[in-house]
Amino acid sequence: MFKLNEIRPAEGATRDSKRRGRGIGSGNGKTAGRGHKGAGSRSGTKKKLYFEGGQTPLTRRIPKRGFVSVFKKSFQIVNLADILKVEPLDKDVTAEWLEQNGLIRSAAEPVKVLGDGECNKSIVVKVNAFSKSAREKIEKAKGKAEVVASA
Repeated sequence: MFKLNEIRPAEGATRDSKRRGRGIGSGNGKTAGRGHKGAGSRSGTKKKLYFEGGQTPLTRRIPKRGFVSVFKKSFQIVNLADILKVEPLDKDVTAEWLEQNGLIRSAAEPVKVLGDGECNKSIVVKVNAFSKSAREKIEKAKGKAEVVASA
């Protein structure tokens, strides 16, 4: 039976660490494996994570592509079918209502309703944006699709 205080790594599984700067006989004496002169031989220096020994780093070898607009508006998306699955629809569908029912992550971010699914109930939806088909389906079912300005 094993005892916790008797457990050891397998034979040859571990090595002693190199004892640098402990004299010529150690094989790592004098310059302690740092070579002669230069920044790397001094204390307190670090190589950058992407440094590749003077070779052009991967980050510079790969071509730059694309563009990311800082003005892009990102919406949390909710399908019409998902709204109608939640029962009962006794009040207006707002961002707060969607958050309470787990359909979006945060009521503070803009919400867009898409027209996936059929709308067979008269509902009032107040969110930041609607797809064309979602708006048509809500209004066809005698409901209201109101656009609310985002804060």
